[in-house]
Amino acid sequence: MNRLRIAIVGAGTGRGQLWLSTLRKLSDFSELYEFCALCEVIPERAKENAERWGVKPYTNLRTMLEEDKPDVLLNGIAPDSNTMATGLAAKHGVHVINEIPIAPTLPAADFMIRTTQEHGVKLEITEQVYLWAREQLKRKIIDAGVIGEITHTRLRYTNKADYHGINAVRMLVRQPVKRVLGYVGRAAVPEFVGYEGDLVKEDFWDFAIMEFQNGVVCLFEDPPRAGLPSSWDIHGSKGQIIGNDLYVGAGEDRRHFPIQVVHTEIDGEKVLEHMRVDTDPPVVFENSFTDYRASDNDEVARMQLLVGFHRAITEDAEPEYGALNARQDLEILFALRESARRNSTWMDLPLTEITELEKRLHNEFFMTYGGGPEQVDRLTGVAFPRGGVRWTVAGWD
Repeated sequence: MNRLRIAIVGAGTGRGQLWLSTLRKLSDFSELYEFCALCEVIPERAKENAERWGVKPYTNLRTMLEEDKPDVLLNGIAPDSNTMATGLAAKHGVHVINEIPIAPTLPAADFMIRTTQEHGVKLEITEQVYLWAREQLKRKIIDAGVIGEITHTRLRYTNKADYHGINAVRMLVRQPVKRVLGYVGRAAVPEFVGYEGDLVKEDFWDFAIMEFQNGVVCLFEDPPRAGLPSSWDIHGSKGQIIGNDLYVGAGEDRRHFPIQVVHTEIDGEKVLEHMRVDTDPPVVFENSFTDYRASDNDEVARMQLLVGFHRAITEDAEPEYGALNARQDLEILFALRESARRNSTWMDLPLTEITELEKRLHNEFFMTYGGGPEQVDRLTGVAFPRGGVRWTVAGWD
């Protein structure tokens, strides 16, 4: 099997450390990848993480690409960096995986897609929610006909990374979104510290009706931050998946089937074994990455993205999620905001011209970084903030 050398830029905390842990597992327990290097602009953090994970440290991305010559770059720094990381990696013949969202705007996403195609490298975006073990079980429930034909969906996504929830619903309905009607408001919220250390007293509130090609409608709400949980419900002709619970039938015959999560232990490590609902017959999702020590719902998704990317490179196949899917999820958000700007008129998809919000984002990008998203060489030395222009202009994570 062709083992690929993979490097990461952005050690970070939280999600960055999760990716490092997953890369280490795939390097130790599979023949797919060799985790070879990491790049972090803060020298102390680069050294500390390199020692922790047993790889070579760098503080300059270009130097890492030229000296270490990885096959794959995983970009784990702020999304405003995605065009830079993609352009630089592509010029070095390196396949690239970027964190979500794909780009600040659709033209920036198109630049990334075009650049990787021109240099003959693959591009993946780490949208993991639809690949969670739980979400894959939901798709198996739907495919088994347990809830009948999907008739209606509801989505509430509350951490402002709206593309996650949109993608989750879209992958369960398995239809393109035909048109979007949006409403945007603002509301006072209990004060909190934003991504850039700013004190936030007012927050966006987004609402949309998304109509799929088959006529199924999703009612989508992104309320002001108020501690509400994110959830999405799928209603069918025979039952519903409400959050993480399955209900079949109606009235006195309505039955509740909670999702069961089963773990096992391998060499002292807790590993996800399977998820299931105890219908008759049961519907089961088996974790195919137990040998790689996939520990939980989210690590199953991370591994599936990476394993799928290995296949895409070595077999010249499409990535698991892919840039075009990532672009579609982002497009829905811009259609929502443009619809609201036009007094909540329906916006047909795909969009045929750049939206006003994207124009504002491009202007903010240039003012913040001294160049546009496509000016890769000018952006290579930039320290990208966590929130970036999406947070500043649109209130999106």
